[in-house]
Amino acid sequence: MTVVANDDNVRIERIETAPFGTNAYIIVDKAADQSLFVDAPGEPARLKRCLGGTGVQAIAVTHGHMDHTMALAELRTMTGWPVVVHHEDARALPVKPDAFLEDGQVITLGQVRVKVLHTPGHTRGSICLLTGRYLIAGDTIFPDGPGKTASPSDFKAILDSLTSKIFVLPDDVEIYPGHGERALLKEEKAKFRAFQSKRHRSDLCGDVLWLSST
Repeated sequence: MTVVANDDNVRIERIETAPFGTNAYIIVDKAADQSLFVDAPGEPARLKRCLGGTGVQAIAVTHGHMDHTMALAELRTMTGWPVVVHHEDARALPVKPDAFLEDGQVITLGQVRVKVLHTPGHTRGSICLLTGRYLIAGDTIFPDGPGKTASPSDFKAILDSLTSKIFVLPDDVEIYPGHGERALLKEEKAKFRAFQSKRHRSDLCGDVLWLSST
């Protein structure tokens, strides 16, 4: 477990899990000792141990792909923590969710507020979670490019999500993706502007990189 963000109000911890190297996150309100668990990729016993006694309000699922939900059923059985997800991805989960997340909804952890951003493209129900200047991004955005898309229409959808929900955020926002290390939004905006300045194939999709995909 690695503490990736820590300020006066909130602490965010990252757990990289086997077998896919997927990140789970814990958002903790330091004063109230309440937390939100984000994704359940693998190693459920280890995920449970990482909580350190904080009061978990829910497991928020960024999207329904297996590499983010493989430990979900066992983790909920072990802990009883409720599962929340956007309704568009609910059927992809290995468990029935306890509640649905909607765009613009705010999850309260003591004095910490976590805003839900619905960002379809990688999946129809993909979400990001924003608290202060920290963005838990799931597979919506990574350093150097967007999440993988299955079709040109999905790629258009993820571009619409990024331009309307993510790239409008302040430059100092830190991005914590579902795989790998953090990115800085200011840098990703610059790379995206470079991408926009060039012509691209009409069928562009899949693993796209801002600076090298054509």
